[in-house]
Amino acid sequence: MGVDYYKILQVDKNATDEDLKKAYRKLAMKWHPDKNPNNKKEAEAKFKEISEAYEVLSDSQKRAIYDQYGEEGLKGQVPPPGAGGAGPGGATFFQTGDGPNVFHFNPRNANDIFAEFFGFSSPFGGMGGGSGMRSGGTRFPSSMFGDDIFSSFGEGRQMSSAPRKAPPIEQTLPCSLEELYKGTTKRMKISREIADASGKTLPVEEILTIDIKPGWKKGTKITFPEKGNEQPNVVPADLVFIVDEKPHSVFTREGNDLVVTMKISLAEALTGYTVRLTTLDGRTLTIPINNVIHPSYEEVVPKEGMPIPKEPSRRGNLRIKFNIKFPTRLTAEQKSGTKKLLAP
Repeated sequence: MGVDYYKILQVDKNATDEDLKKAYRKLAMKWHPDKNPNNKKEAEAKFKEISEAYEVLSDSQKRAIYDQYGEEGLKGQVPPPGAGGAGPGGATFFQTGDGPNVFHFNPRNANDIFAEFFGFSSPFGGMGGGSGMRSGGTRFPSSMFGDDIFSSFGEGRQMSSAPRKAPPIEQTLPCSLEELYKGTTKRMKISREIADASGKTLPVEEILTIDIKPGWKKGTKITFPEKGNEQPNVVPADLVFIVDEKPHSVFTREGNDLVVTMKISLAEALTGYTVRLTTLDGRTLTIPINNVIHPSYEEVVPKEGMPIPKEPSRRGNLRIKFNIKFPTRLTAEQKSGTKKLLAP
C-alpha cells in the first residue's frame, strides 16, 4: 500500500473525524519545525507526513480511494472507482484516448493545512500571552511554542496573502514514430472545475489542441498554463503533456537517426544484397549493397532519418544493420564452392 497514513496519525482504520482532528492537533503541535529548532530537518519531514495523512483521511473521497487502492491509487498509478471528469479535492482527470482516466493527488502545503486548522490563532486558547501581530484584522499569537511561530516572516511583517500555485499535473502523450516523423495534431478532452463569481465551482469540459512538430523527441513537454481545477486562494495547476514514443515494428530511433536491422543469409552477405524499405512517410527505398557484408557492417543512407525540429531542412541518417544467419552445416559441394569463392 505504500505510505500508511493511519499509522502516521496513530489512529485505527475506523477513526472518526473527531479522532483525526485530535490526532492531527497533537502531532502537528509536537512536530512543528518552530518547536524543534535543534532538529528542524527531521521535524519538517514529520510535519509534512502528518499534514498529508490528515489531508487524505479527513476527506471522505480521498480516504475511500486510499482505502481501496492505497497511496498508489491516490497518486495516479491506478484509476479510482467511477473515474470520469473532475476529481475530489482539486484533482484533475485526463482522457488521452490511450487509457483510462487517472486520479492525480497533489498534497497541499503543510503550513497551509496547519493555518486553516488552527485559524492562525492559539489552538488551546490560553497559549501565547502576547498581543501578537495583526494582519487583515486577524490576531496572531506571539508565542505558541515559546518562540514566535511567524518569526521567519520578519518581525512585525504581515504574512503574504498572495495565492499559491498548485503543482503541475503531468500526463504522458503516446505518439507513433510516424506521427513524430511527419507531425500531427492531437485533440485532448479534459474535465475540470472552474469557479464562478460567487466562488461556487462548476464542472466544464474543454478540448485542447496539441500540434506535434516533425522530429519531436520522447520527453518533449507541452504546457497548458492554469488548466487545472480552480480553488479558493490557489492559482490553478498547469497541465503538462509529455511526449512518449510508441515502439515501431521496423525502425528504432537513436537521436535523429533511424536504425533498421535486416536479417540475411550468409550467401546474401557474401554475394550482394538489395535492401527494400518503406519509409515512415510511405516512400519505397531500394538500396543495393555490393560490398561483402560482415557482422559489424553498417550501411548509412544520408538524410533518411528523423527531421530536426530546429532545422526543418535537415534530417538525420538511416542506418542499416545486418543480422547474418550462418548455416549449421555445409554439404561437400557447398564447402567446395565456398573455398573457391574465398580463394585469393
